[in-house]
Amino acid sequence: MQPSLAVNNLHARVDTTPILKGVSLSLKPGTIHALMGPNGSGKSTLASVIAGHPGYAVTKGSISLGKKRVTPLTPDERAKLGVFLSFQYPVEVPGLSLEHFMRTAYNNTHPDETLSAIEFHKLFMQKLKELKMPSTFAERSLNEGFSGGEKKKAEILQMAILQPQFAILDETDSGLDIDALKAVARGVMKLQNPNLSILLITHYVRILRYIKPDYVHIMAHGQIVKSGRRELATQVERKGYDWLINPQTKKSKKK
Repeated sequence: MQPSLAVNNLHARVDTTPILKGVSLSLKPGTIHALMGPNGSGKSTLASVIAGHPGYAVTKGSISLGKKRVTPLTPDERAKLGVFLSFQYPVEVPGLSLEHFMRTAYNNTHPDETLSAIEFHKLFMQKLKELKMPSTFAERSLNEGFSGGEKKKAEILQMAILQPQFAILDETDSGLDIDALKAVARGVMKLQNPNLSILLITHYVRILRYIKPDYVHIMAHGQIVKSGRRELATQVERKGYDWLINPQTKKSKKK
């Protein structure tokens, strides 16, 4: 089966500072991958590079979506191919309604099936109902005055409407209380389907109790140092990262 997303020996830098130092990942359609690691390990940089952030320069390696090599493409071109990024810190845009923003995004990423304002409103309200989100979202400006939980729910709503092939959720659990966390996790699991692969970036195991990953990857110093099944996340919760990042430390303590 063709991977939904394939990252091969990816190196990237900011200005002259190397951040990613040979990252390789292969995500098949229908799978959920959790990416964990300490602060500064390169997780959010990887998300930004996959999405095509112009502030990062790829110096080696490649990114492919299906059979299409996306490394040279702009962010909007990647979005049209089905790449979606849920931001860690969604931006507030006063005066721009969430619904209008989403209709513009939908029509730009689905040029063969553009929707009128009336048609899109029906779709928008349908997705709100399916995700059990308040209808008042349709009347509000993009993230303006939203709580942390509402911002993250709005990101999941965008994912539901755009129906990407590959979704990156960058610390979707950041700043959420337990009720908001459960609501966001339910939304993600409701959207999971055989054609969608998800890369979930997180510091904490708690969200993995509600979003069940097929694979877990640990990142440190710009590389993936360990991959495994969901049990790996439990080990990290119990033992921390040091045994993976600095395995020699543990050996020296035994001597």
